[in-house]
Amino acid sequence: MPRYLRLAGLGGILLAACTPLGPEFREPAPDWLARWQPALYGQALQTDTPAALSQWWLRFDDPTLNTLVETTLRENPGLRIAGLRILESRALQGIASGAQYPQVQQINASAAWARQDHRDGLFDRSGEVRSAEASFDIGWEMDFWGRYRRAVESADAAYFASITAQRDVQVLLAAQVASLYYGYKTTLQRIEIARHNEALQKRSFEITERLYNSGQDSELDLQQARAQYLATRATIPALRQSLTQQRNALCALLGRPPGALPELAEVSSELPQMAALDLDALPAQLLTQRPDVRTAAWQAAAQSAQIGIAEADLYPSLSLVGTLGWSGNSLDSIGDVSTVAGGPALRWNIFNYGRLRNNVRVQDARLEQALENYRNTVLGAAREIDDAASQIANTAESQVILDESVSAAERSLAIATRRYSEGYSEFQRVLDAQAATFAQTDRATVNRGSHVAAVIGLYKALGGGWREADIETLLPQDTRERMQERSDWGELLDAELTPPPEPENTP
Repeated sequence: MPRYLRLAGLGGILLAACTPLGPEFREPAPDWLARWQPALYGQALQTDTPAALSQWWLRFDDPTLNTLVETTLRENPGLRIAGLRILESRALQGIASGAQYPQVQQINASAAWARQDHRDGLFDRSGEVRSAEASFDIGWEMDFWGRYRRAVESADAAYFASITAQRDVQVLLAAQVASLYYGYKTTLQRIEIARHNEALQKRSFEITERLYNSGQDSELDLQQARAQYLATRATIPALRQSLTQQRNALCALLGRPPGALPELAEVSSELPQMAALDLDALPAQLLTQRPDVRTAAWQAAAQSAQIGIAEADLYPSLSLVGTLGWSGNSLDSIGDVSTVAGGPALRWNIFNYGRLRNNVRVQDARLEQALENYRNTVLGAAREIDDAASQIANTAESQVILDESVSAAERSLAIATRRYSEGYSEFQRVLDAQAATFAQTDRATVNRGSHVAAVIGLYKALGGGWREADIETLLPQDTRERMQERSDWGELLDAELTPPPEPENTP
């Protein structure tokens, strides 16, 4: 074979060896996503700035809600845990990066002292001998197959996944706080309605009781009025219990023990009138930018690099190893000795009985699981958007009907009460009208609260509610100081966070 062909072949081998093993990750693009547009059920989507979606709760124009959300994003323990996982991933990045460089494998050091007493006639040969030696071995594995480069790649992707996971916690917390807050206000309104109807029905009961005691009415009317009054009254403790549970859930999100919330002390039961949603992009574009979708993508990228790490174990590893040593003693006849040795070392685990090849298969199967998880997360996000949009439209339509129903029930009650007082109808008509008014008013209130919850759900489904975190907002100052006192974190507790790159495959 000509010499230039041999050189070209050797160059090709070296070039191939310098290319990391394993697949180059590319984020999958579901084939349906590019042409998917959700059925928004007649809702108007306007355009606005990206900041509108990141702090969507400001659109409710409720200072109490703003305070609750901001406090939660500052004090919630779950969000702090997500922040600590970011610091953990930064430390793991350092481990992966440090493995690329020469490593001190072993250090040996020793010192000795000896005294010898020896007399030979007139001569005294007693004396002391001191000796010491030190050595250390250095090894540097050449990254021919990209083992360490893939490890850094995997650690970087895991770090980005921790960033987006923290953003996803922000999204969930903002939506939970808003849902609980307006659920609390809805329950307050239901209690007010129940108490109003309780007062009406109590007056009716008292009237029938007086009529019965005077012999002008039957016991049947009395007992029916009493039963309805007590039934309405019995709904109030259950509503108060629901109010307590919603308040305690808010306390947990705020990082506080169960108990009174000063923020809710003067809150009214009024629910907001929802306007058209303002979005800065189409839902299909927003869907791929959701923090949980980004997290699933980065987790798949981190796992993809693990295949290259596993494949590198199938090939020989070439290392440069060396030893530096020194030994000395107090004897004049023997001088100090310095040692320097070095050379290449080859390691190849040939007899592994399929263990290494099966590890590659394990990592590949895990990658496919991660890709399926990504696809499933995208599908779930699309479903959430469509469900929330549908619920907004349906609750809005129901609200118009229920409001008309409440007006009709109130009118019916007024007519029934007048006709009964004039002696044209039985008291049962009044009781039926009271029950219908109470039921329809309560249903209308519940539906109004469901409509607000659906709007919150759509903001959540679109991935709104997160902001870029920095090291100052990631963890409280006292937490970082406590960690620094306990362990040497170097600059990791102060260095700026590197944000993940934007996704390439955007519809």
